[in-house]
Amino acid sequence: METTKEPRGEAFDGFTVEVDTGRQRGDIVLDRGDMNTIFMSQRPELRTAFETLDRDDRVRVIVLRALGPNFSSGGYIRGFMEASPERVSKLADDMAAPARCEKPVVAANRGYCFGVGFELSLACDFRIASETALYALPEQRLGQIPGSGGSARLQKMIGIARTKDIVMRSRRISARQAFDWGIVTEVVRDDELETATDALVAELREFAPLAQRTAKRLLNETEDMFLSAAIQTEGHCYSRLRQSEDFREGVEAFHEKRKPVFKGA
Repeated sequence: METTKEPRGEAFDGFTVEVDTGRQRGDIVLDRGDMNTIFMSQRPELRTAFETLDRDDRVRVIVLRALGPNFSSGGYIRGFMEASPERVSKLADDMAAPARCEKPVVAANRGYCFGVGFELSLACDFRIASETALYALPEQRLGQIPGSGGSARLQKMIGIARTKDIVMRSRRISARQAFDWGIVTEVVRDDELETATDALVAELREFAPLAQRTAKRLLNETEDMFLSAAIQTEGHCYSRLRQSEDFREGVEAFHEKRKPVFKGA
């Protein structure tokens, strides 16, 4: 198993990047002390890291995680006053990078997952939470609102009433409540977070890459469509995959009672 760090060959701002070629996995690891505060300058670099891993043929699944007891306590507050209006206008676009990735992206959360840390996790496809995780969008306490897609993504996931409860009250919710509300995929004991993340990555690698990329794009793009349009779009995607080598392999493997070997074509 080969693991290489920092594929761009330079120092990152508050995080590291690891590529595990044996498990076809790329990790973006927040690493700025116990609170893992995310600085303004860090955001475009995070975006670039996601985009780079998405283009890396060695990687099938991207994982966003953190060192220390907390995923992230949020952004560096003073940085908002120091940043230019142009820089601030790009915050949501930078933090939407996981959603734009064609590959599946998994967020592993423990401890504080506040502000931009929560928003970045919401842009991922799967969120696994340690039982220690606490989620919050505390911007109201600063006289602000979430600015990196948090309120919009939450409203799509859990509805307007619950989103108002979180955003307008700057309310903290536990991992268990986040699971009950449909925000996180799974809640595990704190010492099982890495194992659960490994298991999900291994599971996702079993599926055909082309079908997986198609499913992610289809679900993202049809979220705001009328039902009739979404069904039509799904049919077009199904028809396209019908011609793929992976689909043929899947059908043949099913009838031959063997494990399929997918190649992403």
